[in-house]
Amino acid sequence: MAVSPLSISDEDILKDEPQKLLSPSNPTPEETIFLSNIDLAVAFTVETVYFFEDGSAAEMSRIVKRALAILLVPYYFLAGRFQTNRESGRLELACNNAGVLFVNAKSKVRMKDLGDLSLPNPSFGRFVHRPGLNTNLHERALFTVQVTEFVCGGYAIGMVTNHGVLDGKAAAEMFQNLASICRGGGGCGDLKTQTIFNDRTIFRARNPPLISHPHQEYTPFSPTLKQLPSSAFTALTKPSPSPSSPMSAANHRHCLIPFTPSTIATLKNAAAPIPCSTFEAILSQLWRARTRAVYSDCPGETSMVLFAVDVRSKIRPVLPDGFVGNAVVTGFAAARAAEVVERPFSFCVERVKEGIERVSEEEYVRSAIDWLEVYRGIPATCNGKSFYVSAWWKLPFKELDFGFGKPVHVGPVANGNDEFVLLLSPGNGGESGGGKSRSSVNVWMSLEKEKMKKLMRYIFTI
Repeated sequence: MAVSPLSISDEDILKDEPQKLLSPSNPTPEETIFLSNIDLAVAFTVETVYFFEDGSAAEMSRIVKRALAILLVPYYFLAGRFQTNRESGRLELACNNAGVLFVNAKSKVRMKDLGDLSLPNPSFGRFVHRPGLNTNLHERALFTVQVTEFVCGGYAIGMVTNHGVLDGKAAAEMFQNLASICRGGGGCGDLKTQTIFNDRTIFRARNPPLISHPHQEYTPFSPTLKQLPSSAFTALTKPSPSPSSPMSAANHRHCLIPFTPSTIATLKNAAAPIPCSTFEAILSQLWRARTRAVYSDCPGETSMVLFAVDVRSKIRPVLPDGFVGNAVVTGFAAARAAEVVERPFSFCVERVKEGIERVSEEEYVRSAIDWLEVYRGIPATCNGKSFYVSAWWKLPFKELDFGFGKPVHVGPVANGNDEFVLLLSPGNGGESGGGKSRSSVNVWMSLEKEKMKKLMRYIFTI
């Protein structure tokens, strides 16, 4: 386990004024794209930073800016904005060509001054351009790019996307397309994904809605909630805040916890006779350790872990290649805290597997969409105890080459939100090389300091 040691201040970064990049082929008349309840459920920003040592920051800035103009032909909707439909009152995506924001910046520090890039560091948020979270919703850019040059000659590319527009798989494909254009001759023929499918109506709620399952993973949205969790669904007139939104670190601890191949093997053996995947094993162990740390004074309460499940292969008709909307829904595992802690590890694994299988049924997915249509709900993390786990390690962010080789490190900007946990490969938020096995998984998380101390006592105890 490691804790991020270095903080970068605003004085360490000098940013130019943002440049607005427009799509050269925005539809006329203006197109409006329907957003599904799944899209609206996760309409928060996602921040990713790529660090490079080779090449020139000025040249990279020029190449990326030129490539964005080409990318915005098929991805014209990224230059759009959210708007509220006057009749339905729900959010939709207006392809109004308000622009993608591009920023050049210079840092007063060297890349090596940042220390271990793998460690969670909320101040790395200064390497991305946040799309005006305090501005009117309809004015916020949905995609921003910042190129930051360090005094040593290295540089970082920080990108901010909105999860409500692109889910993780779609965002990864968009980044691959951008990198491919940067490396290629500068034409749409360089796109790795030639067809972009933006019709999300396959996930439209039924009329009338049919809620055929209980949905413990959600809770109805209430305006009386004082603070929405970062990973939450929100009212349809206001997308969720970012999981990367900065929070006070005064009583929080940001940690990177490595699960080595041997640790993962030990967890899988402990789950016997129930076979389990790496994801199921790590998720079960996190749930158990966090329950011990958070529910120690309330063993009779229900402990719950939420997680994303890709339903691309579960929905009929099957989603076409190049689908850019959200095709991930929330699954959950729940049990009394005392059971999670006291029963064998296999009990937790079994509950997690049941949660995944539950969401694998198309009728359950349809029921969840209809539930959201009726209740405008949010994930049930509002009690400050439940948490949401997102698996990034299979996304190919670390493989991107914008023309000067692969990055020395790639990672999301660490967040200070207790209820949002990321699982990353060593190259996506972990060791940047060093011969680490691809089967290793790093856990990024934040927790109140005293609770984190307790969790670390249990994290590798079975």
